[in-house]
Amino acid sequence: MLKLKVLVAALALMVVGTPAAAEPTTPISYGAGTTATRFTGLAFDTCTAPTVAQMTAWKSSPYKAIGIYIGGVNRTCAQPQLTPSWVSSVTRMGFRLIPIYMGYQAPCTFRTNAVKMTAPSATYQGALLARDAVKVARALNLLGGSAIYADMEHYNATDATCKLTVLRYLSAWTKQLHALGFLSGVYAHQNSGAPHLASVYNSTSYARPDALWIARWDGNSSLTGWPTVPNTFWAVGQRGKQYLGDHNETHGGVTLNIDSDRFDAPVATVWYTYTARTTIYSYSGPSTAYPIRSTIPANSGLRIVCQTFGPKIGTTTVWNRLIDGTYVTDYYVRTPNKTGYSAPIPGCSFPYQTTVNNLTRRQGPGTSYAAYPSPLPIGSLAWITCQRAGSKVGTTSVWDRLSDGSWVTDYYVATPSKTTYSPPNRRC
Repeated sequence: MLKLKVLVAALALMVVGTPAAAEPTTPISYGAGTTATRFTGLAFDTCTAPTVAQMTAWKSSPYKAIGIYIGGVNRTCAQPQLTPSWVSSVTRMGFRLIPIYMGYQAPCTFRTNAVKMTAPSATYQGALLARDAVKVARALNLLGGSAIYADMEHYNATDATCKLTVLRYLSAWTKQLHALGFLSGVYAHQNSGAPHLASVYNSTSYARPDALWIARWDGNSSLTGWPTVPNTFWAVGQRGKQYLGDHNETHGGVTLNIDSDRFDAPVATVWYTYTARTTIYSYSGPSTAYPIRSTIPANSGLRIVCQTFGPKIGTTTVWNRLIDGTYVTDYYVRTPNKTGYSAPIPGCSFPYQTTVNNLTRRQGPGTSYAAYPSPLPIGSLAWITCQRAGSKVGTTSVWDRLSDGSWVTDYYVATPSKTTYSPPNRRC
């Protein structure tokens, strides 16, 4: 009987195209008034968040995102600036935020005086601190769909028990964040946490984080060619690199001590407040064909989470998703642009990991459409902008339109459903 079970398991692993049901790709259930925000470009992080005045001066810098230490038992710097008002002011300037949570450290950490996780309690501790990270993120008005990065400082990579303890902790961190509608990121050293996470990238014993941010102070900001992580791992909007450590830089007459980073990865999501130019309706979807959900008086403040496309009203096809999950046409809102999208509001998208290797991207919602030359490696983030029906694959006829305009079958994407649409993804 045992030999038969082993044979069945081996055959199951050989079946091409069977999506993972649990680890390493745990599904995310996003809330209605949320989105994910992807940042591509240079970022910096500093121990204590700068003042609004300092951030205003640094608008002249090449950095367009900042890492902020939102909490954790090992956070060492006071954060007098980190308030909802600061978040609103800095994001309205156009900066993206990278939330960092400095929780328990490895039992074999090189960091002195650190509060350490314990081997028997690592799973419990990872989930516990993920819940706390979401609590403090929400207190800062960071929305669901935000990525929160667990800061795992360098530790003794040769200690096998320590390695497994860290992996259990980070797996629980990821699973709990996903259950709460947030994306999971990990900041790790290139010679300890990063290669250890890479070693279990496809393991069914550990949940895979959505993004990896490595520390490698070699002055090279490239997001590929990392010696301890294959290029096919965390390959689609899932990478950050801290390429230069503590140093001073001056911009706009203000000097800060920072680390320098390059990102192409999910970051925090916030709302942006603009006012209605006239009395308008909100709808359950991005079109007047959807049911009306509310009447919004002229000059009311609208908390806009993201922008998407829909039928043209006036001069624009842009529609705004509000924090309650409803939509209003952008034409009657005092955003800067009346023909297109308005920075810094992100485009609406929900990323989920892919569950099969070399997932074909197609030019339309069906297997009969031509394929693009670059399929998605397993574990890539499929940044879904909308879903619609197409040819049936496996148990579903749902196809996902990605942010690059390509299409993939939903069967191989870790959305909550494998038979129908997954709210709050909109219909195409």
